[in-house]
Amino acid sequence: LLACSQSASGNPGALTSKERNMRKLLLVAVLFGSLCSPAIAGPKEDALQVLEKWTKAFSDSDVDGIVKLYASDTTFLGTGSKTVVVEPAEIRKYFEAALLSNRPRGAKLNSYSAMVVSDTAVVFTGLDTVTGVRDGTPYSANGRVTFVVAKRGSEWQIVHFHRSAMPK
Repeated sequence: LLACSQSASGNPGALTSKERNMRKLLLVAVLFGSLCSPAIAGPKEDALQVLEKWTKAFSDSDVDGIVKLYASDTTFLGTGSKTVVVEPAEIRKYFEAALLSNRPRGAKLNSYSAMVVSDTAVVFTGLDTVTGVRDGTPYSANGRVTFVVAKRGSEWQIVHFHRSAMPK
């Protein structure tokens, strides 16, 4: 198809109308295929999307949105936790207390390191800042945070969370 043939006019190297159309069709198919093929993300990029959703849900005070990011068997130790939380209902209770007061809230992951443990598990360790308004006065609190995000079935979920206040 790509080799030139002799046209009906006898001109060697000239393309027939049918050959030109076939080349155009082939070019369109190749371009369309390259534009439609999804970018392949690795485990780090997939897991990072969970952290982005977490940050948005936190900032939106969306308790349902944040709780659904946690696996049913998560281990959880929030800044205000006095025990290791392992029940989904307790994670919900934690975020109801944290997010439904002192609004508007905000969370920003200032810096982090990611360690890809496998194709289905990534550990993020970093420094963050959470913000809010308490009694009409804005505040911010720097902290240290660790997320372990794992692929469960087709979904990436948080399987471990720990946040502690930055030492003074």
